[in-house]
Parts: sequence; C-alpha cells; structure tokens
Amino acid sequence: MSEPAATADTLKTTPLHALHVELGAKMVPFAGYDMPVQYPAGVLAEHLHTREAAGLFDVSHMGQAFLTGPDHATVSAAIEALVPGDIRELEPGAIRYTLLLNEKGGILDDLMVTRTAKDGVLFLVVNAACKDADFAHIENHLPKGVALTRLADRALIALQGPKAAEVFARFAPDAATQAFMTGKEMSVAGLPCMVSRSGYTGEDGYEVSVPEGDAAALAKKLLAEAEVKPIGLGARDSLRLEAGLCLYGHDIDETTTPVEGALTWTISKRRREEANFPGAKIILDQIANGAPRKRVGLLPEGKAPAREGTEITDASGKKIGVVTSGGYGPSVGGPIAMGYVETGSAKADTGVELMVRGKGRPAKVAAMPFVKKRFHKPGK
Repeated sequence: MSEPAATADTLKTTPLHALHVELGAKMVPFAGYDMPVQYPAGVLAEHLHTREAAGLFDVSHMGQAFLTGPDHATVSAAIEALVPGDIRELEPGAIRYTLLLNEKGGILDDLMVTRTAKDGVLFLVVNAACKDADFAHIENHLPKGVALTRLADRALIALQGPKAAEVFARFAPDAATQAFMTGKEMSVAGLPCMVSRSGYTGEDGYEVSVPEGDAAALAKKLLAEAEVKPIGLGARDSLRLEAGLCLYGHDIDETTTPVEGALTWTISKRRREEANFPGAKIILDQIANGAPRKRVGLLPEGKAPAREGTEITDASGKKIGVVTSGGYGPSVGGPIAMGYVETGSAKADTGVELMVRGKGRPAKVAAMPFVKKRFHKPGK
C-alpha cells in the first residue's frame, strides 16, 4: 500500500508532540505523522532500558474505534466476516490479535479486538498507515444495525517492561491483577481510560487509551517515576524484531497469507471448520498442503546487520527469499533478521546466504522469538 510522501506541512501530530520536542526527541515522518525516532539517550539505551525497567511509548498515531451492535453475537459475526479470528467466543474483557483479510487470503492489516464489558461493543486498534483504509473497509461490509465509531479524540500510550506493572499500579491499582491480553475501563491517575494489558515488545506492560486532552499530563506523571524513560520508534522496532513480531507493510502485507506469515495460530479450530472468512479456500489449502514460502527468523554471521530487501540464497546461489526486517538486536548482542524463504529451506538451523553488497554472507534460519517473551499470567 503506497501513499504520497508527507511533507513538514502535511504531517499530523499526536497529542504528545510538544512533550517529545521538550524531551529532545529526534522527530521523523512515520505513517503520515511527525514521530519521535529516538531521544538523547539513543536507540540502544532505550531498547535495553525497556528490557530492564519500563519504557513509555507514544502510539497515538494508531487507529482506535468502537464496533457496536445490539448484542455480542451480532457484532462478533460482523467482524468475523472479515477476519479469521474467533471473536464470538471471547469472554468480556478478552483481547484477540487477528487479521483483516482480502478475498485471496492476503493480509490487509493486523489488529487487536477487545470484547468490552458492555454487551455489543468491541474495541478495535489498527495500524496507523492502514487505519483509514481499514475503517472504510470495515464500514463497507457491516450489516444493518452494526456501526463503527472512530475514536479520533483519544491518545494511546504504551508502558512496557518488567517494571511496568509495578509502576502502573501506583496510578491504577485495578491493573495490578489484570491478565495479559485483557482490557477494561478504569481510572488511571483519576482519568477515565481503556487499559489493555498488551504490547508489541515481548515484555509485560499496558496500552492506555486516554482522552487526548489528558494524554500529556498522564505521560508526564509516568515519566516522573524513576523506572520510566521515553522510548522512540527506533527501539520499538528493535524490540518487536527481537520478539519475532511482524511490522505491517514489511513482514506481512496484502500478498501474504497467514500461513506464509507463520500466523496460522490466529485461526481457531471453529473458524477453520466453518471456513467462512475471506480467502478461506486458499488459506485452508495451505494449512493442509503447505505454502510455497514461510516467514522465518535469521541469524547472520558476523556483526553487520542484513537490512530489509537483502536477497536470500541457498548454498548453490539460487535465490530462495528476501529479508523483510533486519537490524542489530541489543538484547541478543548481534544482528538478527526475519524474512521469507521457500518452505523447503524454512527448517531451523538451515544454512543460507545473505547477499550483502553482492557477496554471500553465511546465516542460519532460526526459531523466533529471539528473546524470551515475558507476559503476566493470572495469579503471578
């Protein structure tokens, strides 16, 4: 999906923009927004701080919406017509990671769907670059009686890291016992928020939907805690890469099926049996008989990273795939990447070559994630 290049005059800003500037952030265009890529400490320090303590991210550029209908059965059926995830069986408060699909089984976007405590109301969070297209696509396919309401007056901030829960409980005691992949409305520092115990770093943490006018004040309160530092897009990217998580438009897109993208786990047994989601015939055939390619992790030898677009070959020099995300993994202590290879070369420890500056560089296919994920479980 391509879009016109944004200029300084056309870039949108989030409710935290002034705070980013105040904190000395280096700002860059991203998904049509002026966003912080790093702060003075730098990407490496920000990454490691998130893994060791707690990092605060501005993700207000992402799209938020309510999908509403007369009851859960109706509204879940409406969204299930567009995604392969099991939304009908969600308990109140539960979150599901799922995929918007086209008729060929390609991924239009990945998104989070939360069943709220109110019957017939789902809370959706979609990617920034796709949000207008996503919401239009959903609206165009809704049955009578189901409506999408965009939440343009909400900011979204994420507190991530092993000390995130300890810090956040000082402002929202109800969040301390919240299970991972659940969301609920609660007061945070006296503000009405939708709090999801979720994130995209491989760490425990929260994503907080807050009224835009209150976002900066809440962010400053969290940043005043000793364990918390601001984190930019650079570290967000390296954190999600270490966790083996896809970046839409790079690791998955409209030409990628869930099977090719190693996301088959998002399709429940019931949805496979009913086969009533877009592209079901193609996807179910790939589940049964295999896909021509698969997303895999890659561990390059040496110290130099293999960047997006790097060609992958087998030992004989035949092209078998391409790198879709790559860089230095601070917690791994070396270069890491992910990409697509022909299925015959997708087994862990398979030796491949990465064509960097015209020369083959040894690498191995690796299981993901590259670091152990640390999520909160009930009772812990």
